[in-house]
Amino acid sequence: MYSRILTFIAITLFSSQLFAAECPSLLKFAKRKLNSQEVVNLCTEYAGKTVLFVNTASYCGFTPQFKGLEALYAEYKDKGLVVLGFPSHDFNQEDNDEGKTAELCNLTYGVKFPMFEPISVRGDDADPLYRMLAKKSGTTPKWNFYKYLMNKNGEIVDSYSSLTKPTDEDFIADIVKALK
Repeated sequence: MYSRILTFIAITLFSSQLFAAECPSLLKFAKRKLNSQEVVNLCTEYAGKTVLFVNTASYCGFTPQFKGLEALYAEYKDKGLVVLGFPSHDFNQEDNDEGKTAELCNLTYGVKFPMFEPISVRGDDADPLYRMLAKKSGTTPKWNFYKYLMNKNGEIVDSYSSLTKPTDEDFIADIVKALK
């Protein structure tokens, strides 16, 4: 019995070290879900998936993109796509009340993709995740609904301006290609 326990511990430690080595650097973060105390280990949840990172805002001309992002997520989630939303007040268009942000996402736009705590996405106060996205892509968000696409190997495919709609054919083609 004692040897089985030691074997189990050794296998668990080895597999967790192996998993940590396989986790893309962009996912080596834990983030709190929007309007919740639940913290998500991005690596555990999303390693091996194609990830679309989007900085969002509740009171922006691009806010209706939530609907298109949700449609993308619904269509491609079973093929390995996850959309991760990060509200940001960097452009002065996000509510200070997370409850109101969550309500807008859920009730107004039917968002089911993961939304996380508000963060800063640019400048000196940028969250480490967004600093890394900027470093790997060579660009920072210029406005709300700026998008970064990461393939399942953890490599940035491209970044997309706020003007790129979730229905844009070239954007969707990049997602489909990244899913392969």
